[in-house]
Amino acid sequence: MKTRILGKDLKTSPVSLGCMGMTHAYGAPSDPKEMTKILHAAVDMGYLMFDTAECYTGVNADGTTAYNEELVGAALKSYRHDITLATKCGVYFGAERPMDSRPESIRKAIEGSLKRLQTDYIDLYYQHRIDPEVSPEEVAGVMGDLMKEGKILHWGISETNEEYLRRAHAVTPVTAIQNRYSMMAREYESLFPVLEELNIGLVAFSPLANGILSDAYTANDKFEEGVDFRSHMPQYTPEGFEANKALFEYIRALSAEKNCTPAQISLAWMICKKPFIVPIPGSRKIERIQENFNAGNIELTAAEVAAIDEKLNALDTSNTYGVRRGN
Repeated sequence: MKTRILGKDLKTSPVSLGCMGMTHAYGAPSDPKEMTKILHAAVDMGYLMFDTAECYTGVNADGTTAYNEELVGAALKSYRHDITLATKCGVYFGAERPMDSRPESIRKAIEGSLKRLQTDYIDLYYQHRIDPEVSPEEVAGVMGDLMKEGKILHWGISETNEEYLRRAHAVTPVTAIQNRYSMMAREYESLFPVLEELNIGLVAFSPLANGILSDAYTANDKFEEGVDFRSHMPQYTPEGFEANKALFEYIRALSAEKNCTPAQISLAWMICKKPFIVPIPGSRKIERIQENFNAGNIELTAAEVAAIDEKLNALDTSNTYGVRRGN
């Protein structure tokens, strides 16, 4: 089975599983029993890293809170020493302080995550977003302390920039960053030389631009307001589909050449671009999870990746959720 290393020694599969959508942002939470079966199947497929966060919650039909960490922790408890658990702290939707990376807050968060995940350590613990009121040195310091205490084995930063990353890494070495990256969101390619210099991995979230690059949707698809974020994502509007028509046609042609799906070519492109990139697409459908995992077996040469980059540079696409083009 293919693997790759993030940072110094964190081993994972070329494609890892983003678990967020099982309870958060993509509709009402799914049945835990069904999701547990899917998570078990993902382990059997060869997935090694499972990504969650303390803020990935939803509301169940009975009004109770669906905690993604609880779902993931319970489902994967029997596989604990065979997999990597990654979770995040520091984002609190609707709170007076929505980004909170104060040392005391991180310490409170890790205890909650350990309990919900039913484990005594986290393999990869991210600062979910930069807190403008706390220095990177202070965050890195508490992460280093948690590593010494054995509560986390590695740490990372999500949606970081170069200055923040360098300052944090100088205090406690960072294993991976988790930034948005896809064929429609390539702004963070500017960080690649820094990641290579410091030996830091890139865990790419939204690698299919929130699913649109799977080519499984049309402008006629509707999503539930309030619980499914796709209902207000620009790439899912009729205007978005029109703006992305040329991109979709190009990806279809590429996938036909490689005898794979559009989603797989989108993932293979980034996997083959750099050895330190690991995408974390998510799904509630076992066939999609298998499809995504198999993207790790698709080979693209450096010349093919460069040709794709050149074509993407020439294409105009819509805004995507979290990314705005031009002015």
